[in-house]
Amino acid sequence: MAQNSGMDALKQEIAAVAARIVVEEGLGFGIAKRRALKQMGLPPRTALPDNDQLEFEVADYLAIFCADTHPAELRALRELAVQWMQRLAQFRPHIAGAVWYGTATRHSDIYLQLFCDDSKSAEIALIDMKVPYEPRTVPGFHGHSVDALSVHIFCKLLGEPIGLHLLIYDFDDLRGALRPDARGRRPRGDLAALLALLHDVTP
Repeated sequence: MAQNSGMDALKQEIAAVAARIVVEEGLGFGIAKRRALKQMGLPPRTALPDNDQLEFEVADYLAIFCADTHPAELRALRELAVQWMQRLAQFRPHIAGAVWYGTATRHSDIYLQLFCDDSKSAEIALIDMKVPYEPRTVPGFHGHSVDALSVHIFCKLLGEPIGLHLLIYDFDDLRGALRPDARGRRPRGDLAALLALLHDVTP
């Protein structure tokens, strides 16, 4: 029992360090946890906290250290996401990640899932808009890799460029409900859902 208690305490400490990295550097959860191990001088195979525990620590860090800035920054990112969801409406965009869950700061990127009849259609749309992009492969919500188009867009409210990642899915992937997380939250939301959240955030 004492050993388990010690492991739990260590996981919480790792989560706290990783949370600071997530907020201050805008890194993903996996990278932040590995960076935390390195900063703490722990072996690479040390048991890591799960994402739910890390997200709790991120929310706690934001409440303690970023209470004055976080609401306005989150609102700015959500407004920017709305603009691009409207521009890409033909691809049935859904938002996921920190901007959707409410833990994003000015260091966070925006992640939109696009559901396309033709996998190349979103790429053609960016070309037509004269928006430079970088194709890449990222982990998808089913666990397998998916194609993504990454662009940098300027956020006027924050006065700096923000990373926008468009994850490309087939239209059939939109069917069926995804399981909610441990807090009962949906893993993604459409434009109407994001607008509803936006009205709940005041700068």
